[in-house]
Amino acid sequence: MERELMEQADLAFFRQNGFINLGKVLADEEVDRFRDLFDEDRRKFPYFWHPYGHHQEANYDALVTTPAFDDLIRHPAIYGTIEELMGGPLCFGEIGLRSMGPYKGEFHQRWHRDKAHWLDHPLRMDYIQLMVYFTDVDEDTHCFSISPEGVDQPVLKESSAQLERGVYDLHGPAGTCALFNVSVLHTATTRPTRAVRKTAQIYYGHRDRAPLANDSGIPATLWRDSDDPETRAFYGVLNERTKLYMAAFGG
Repeated sequence: MERELMEQADLAFFRQNGFINLGKVLADEEVDRFRDLFDEDRRKFPYFWHPYGHHQEANYDALVTTPAFDDLIRHPAIYGTIEELMGGPLCFGEIGLRSMGPYKGEFHQRWHRDKAHWLDHPLRMDYIQLMVYFTDVDEDTHCFSISPEGVDQPVLKESSAQLERGVYDLHGPAGTCALFNVSVLHTATTRPTRAVRKTAQIYYGHRDRAPLANDSGIPATLWRDSDDPETRAFYGVLNERTKLYMAAFGG
């Protein structure tokens, strides 16, 4: 797989903030392709889409319903950067397709951390998330927000204390991508808007550590039946959800 190396300034920024905005990584034709896959998935498999969080609908079995999203998960312009930040071989954690529709309610944020920091890692990072925008996002739409946290700063347990360090709203055209340590405080920001926000949110972990969660099942076509050993290894950290499906369907 082609490897894209980070600039030292970008690596330093990630160390100081716990995230990086990669800008518009996806070309327009790629945005069109993945957004079409997103829309087709929602149209063909509505029973996989469920209410999620505040004013969201999501499908976390997108690899089952639309396996072509593997092309985004292991996108050659992004994968090498993730591997460099993580410091070794990656494993798949989960993928969530999320839709946030027009909204007339109150401004809403729910700040949270997905996992505890892994303090033995140089970036205190057990899992990393790739946020991909399939639609244009600005100050008048729903967006992703994060409170910057450097690796040399103490971890503050109180969200209010961490938020005093600042907040960054991720804005950008369709095709914008960002990476962040899932242990850093973050939220979906919901605001009154007539716009629809469509995203893919993909988690990656260390191949020698425990699975992230049980939100996404991993197809056997990837972790067991693929002819490519790297594909089998990347998808081979199986969560309990996948093992349960294996037991139920004779895997």
